[in-house]
Amino acid sequence: MAVEPVPGEPAAVADLPGERALVVADYHAGLEVALRYDGVEVRSRADVRREGVLDLLDRTAADRLVVLGDLANAIGDPGEEERDEIAQLLDAVTERVPVMLVKGNHDGDIEDLAADREDVTVTPGHGARFGDVGFAHGHTWPSPAVLAADVVCVGHEHPTVRLEDEVGGTRVERAWLRGSLAPDPFFEQSPDRDLDVDGDLVVFPAFSDLSGGTWVNVAGQEFLAPFLPAGLDGGEAFLLDGTRLGPYRDL
Repeated sequence: MAVEPVPGEPAAVADLPGERALVVADYHAGLEVALRYDGVEVRSRADVRREGVLDLLDRTAADRLVVLGDLANAIGDPGEEERDEIAQLLDAVTERVPVMLVKGNHDGDIEDLAADREDVTVTPGHGARFGDVGFAHGHTWPSPAVLAADVVCVGHEHPTVRLEDEVGGTRVERAWLRGSLAPDPFFEQSPDRDLDVDGDLVVFPAFSDLSGGTWVNVAGQEFLAPFLPAGLDGGEAFLLDGTRLGPYRDL
């Protein structure tokens, strides 16, 4: 497969033309700042996040890092702590490999943060395609070029599953969603376009374990992406450790 999760991690490896990319989504640098503003005292985990990415680059022997949107957390202008975290991450990663940032809805100032960095490129939120793989954030409709890829990777949703044991205890875990692209909603959105929609869709878990998410198997939970759940046909859920849970609607 062109895109394979890294076992036990909220990250995947994508085979692109001439290179191998490590792909993560929803890094949310500086999230603890927002939590403290809301009255939740959480020590910064910036070092843990950064070292996690660097470790994954080493383990996967990746040639590039792709961030599927929301590298930043503040929707507006990031504060000093968040800017410092992003700068330190990009400094550390670009010493090893180039970076592609897909702009997310939290990345309003990301072009300025990436300015003057020759090894960092920023793509629009509707994404970009490299060979058989398309990348988009997920807060807006993917471009026709992205939709024509064999595998489309998106973030934004932060999918999680609520699991219950035999004695009634519950836990919530980050999960992957994977299935075929259902073409109807994309054609309805763009009736005048010549679309080619015949690939797989992979919805990435959030890299940040503090960012919450959509409980995909809980009744009444609404999806965030405008093309979900209608754009996912036969979607199955997988835990980070690779456990196949089956159709997420049946959990």
